[in-house]
Amino acid sequence: MSKTYITTPIYYVNDLPHIGHIYSTLVADTVARYRRLEGDDVYFLTGTDEHGQKIQKTAAEQGIEPIALADRVVERYHQLWQQLEMTHDDFIRTTEPRHWAGVEKIVARIAEKGDLYVDRHEGFYCVRCETFYTDKELLEGDRCPIHETPCDRQSEENVFFRLSKYQDALLAHYEAHPEFVRPESRLNEVKQFVAQGLKDLSVSRTTVDWGIPLPGFEGHTIYVWLDALTNYISALGYGSDSDQLYRDFWQGDGARIHFVGKDILRFHAVFWPAFLLSAELPLPTTVWAHGWWLRDNLKMSKSIGNVVRPDYLLQDFGHEALRYYVLRDMAFGQDAGFSDEAFIERYNSDLANDIGNTLSRLVTLSRRAFDGALPPAKGDGLKAEAEQAMAEYRGHMEVFSFHEALRSLSKLNQEISQFLVRNEPWKKLKDESQKGEVAEVLWAGLEALRLVATALLPILPEKAPKILESIGADVPETFTEGALSWGGLGTGKTLGAVEPLFPRIDKKEYLKGAEAKKEAKDAKAPAAAENKEKRSGKGKTQASSAEGLISIDDFFGVMLKVATIQTAERVPKSDKLLKLSVDAGESSERTVVAGLGKAYEPEALMGRQVIVVANLKPAKLMGVESNGMVLAATADGKPVLLSPESEVPAGTRVK
Repeated sequence: MSKTYITTPIYYVNDLPHIGHIYSTLVADTVARYRRLEGDDVYFLTGTDEHGQKIQKTAAEQGIEPIALADRVVERYHQLWQQLEMTHDDFIRTTEPRHWAGVEKIVARIAEKGDLYVDRHEGFYCVRCETFYTDKELLEGDRCPIHETPCDRQSEENVFFRLSKYQDALLAHYEAHPEFVRPESRLNEVKQFVAQGLKDLSVSRTTVDWGIPLPGFEGHTIYVWLDALTNYISALGYGSDSDQLYRDFWQGDGARIHFVGKDILRFHAVFWPAFLLSAELPLPTTVWAHGWWLRDNLKMSKSIGNVVRPDYLLQDFGHEALRYYVLRDMAFGQDAGFSDEAFIERYNSDLANDIGNTLSRLVTLSRRAFDGALPPAKGDGLKAEAEQAMAEYRGHMEVFSFHEALRSLSKLNQEISQFLVRNEPWKKLKDESQKGEVAEVLWAGLEALRLVATALLPILPEKAPKILESIGADVPETFTEGALSWGGLGTGKTLGAVEPLFPRIDKKEYLKGAEAKKEAKDAKAPAAAENKEKRSGKGKTQASSAEGLISIDDFFGVMLKVATIQTAERVPKSDKLLKLSVDAGESSERTVVAGLGKAYEPEALMGRQVIVVANLKPAKLMGVESNGMVLAATADGKPVLLSPESEVPAGTRVK
């Protein structure tokens, strides 16, 4: 069994978590889940960085002690990680005694090597980065190249680490281990930085007392990066008598993977390995640097005010939609722009439509055709497509190309839908001579969906098992027993109920509501009351009421959608009413009762697109609950259905 050690950066406690923090941890959690399913022995670490000038300054501004600030923010991290169902094995805090012990031990080893000395340090310092920058690195106006905020020129006596001593050793390591920094573009950046010449590194402060005292150097506090980076081994027991985890996951031959943002790559790919070389300790196997989440083409930042807090997304969509979106829409290693509009589009296309509608259609048709059970015969109609998708998925997941892995699954979902459209099993349900063909078609669709759901287990830890349960499939503990191989679905087993896993979101209405919430914060009460009155339809003028006119708000209050008729049958004891099952682009099909029976035969309506009123209150007609109305004109006393001129996606709004 291979051992895999996975870490996130440890997060500063000067502010509450936002999407940038969540992304690093979601990536690490996804990899941890995937590697466990592949049979690895995984240890997954995250935590918080609680020392340094930044935290001391923020706490002072709030009139509290630094530890009180840390405790408050750490509690929010714990709550959020629980809400997101993170599966970390440990959460390290740099204020813990176990961490101090590890820091003191590595510092002692570095000092024994003669790699620490005292000198005066002068330069431009960014408090938020906790680092000094050279004149060449600064932006115009002596501004930080990361945060674009002014740096302070500081001068003080510091303890220095002989970083320059390890320049050649680092370059040799990069050359011998190109996998040490990924992606390759970041490796090239690191190599170029080191090749230009390394200067010795300040590793202490005398003006900051919120931190770990530097042993042997009275009055000096260990500089935050030597302190913080050591968390990766102190959490495993380095520096204590209980160091079995350290020996298993750091000294062994397993993978040691750091996931970090590109802005802190230098510290992890240059400073950290240099500290370890000095202390004669093993290096990580890979430092994976991901891009930034951008808003308005700028990195999310508290100071800029463009951060995306997770609360409203989790409340409105649930944590799995957020997990899916950030993994699907960022090419790992590159920057990505975050927008509510893109979020909803991805949610509707991949989750509500590709997964939700496919599941609903397959289970509904199978239950109707085979008395609530799985099809009795297997088919291979999608075998080649599914096997290709699983091979692509696994290959992409191995190299952390999450967006490509999910693209492969999305493509297979679309092929399932196209396969059903080509074979039209709903037209053959009542023909006994075609029951065998129907069974093979539906089984192939369900088996392909089983593979999609199984592959989604690391990304959708709640919803993927529910999909598997709905189609009568087992939830595998690992991928090692053929869980991603074709043919694993049984036959004849009773199908589970289909619940709306990802209800479709009306993008325009949602964005309109989100904007309204923002405006409401600044709106005055009279204006808010006036708007509410307009939206409710009150306050119409006597003239408009007398003329029978309606406002645009009244019109948009009626939700018209394009829907595809999946099945149609006559309502017993009625020669006029038909019971229709329609796909309106939602998580499950809806039943609509329509008075079309004298003008249309039920079989002729299968697959036809119609316009439905989608927000009517349910009503019972001849004992059947109807959830909507089909639009039709009347000509010579007979209904004539209204349809779009050409086929459009089910669920498209009519405006």
